[in-house]
Amino acid sequence: MAEQQESIEPRTALLPGRRSLLVRLTAVDGMRPALLDLLNTYADGLAEEPGTELFIVSMDPDDANIVWLYEIFADEDAENAHRGSDGFAALMNAMPPMLDGPPAVLRTVPLRMSLQEQVLSEEWDF
Repeated sequence: MAEQQESIEPRTALLPGRRSLLVRLTAVDGMRPALLDLLNTYADGLAEEPGTELFIVSMDPDDANIVWLYEIFADEDAENAHRGSDGFAALMNAMPPMLDGPPAVLRTVPLRMSLQEQVLSEEWDF
């Protein structure tokens, strides 16, 4: 008899009052690895920004020079605190030589999020 698989429901949350950004960064040809290193260093310091609730770094699968960021902030004050943090200042000072033009920023208001909790409990080797 086949073992019955347990149903796993995603964790869902409504996101009233939150702010979010979708950011496209285009790296100078060949600089995406350095840009990713810089973004990972920044992400390691996000404890400085408790209102930055989500920070996702993604590589574009179709363009070797593009990095996407998705960020969710608790509210407008948290978004402003993000921009005023030391980590963000260091990021903004170090990033320009790596970029082929200014970041493209799309501001959004997130409404709902669903997440499979197993994603947070999986062990990853970084």
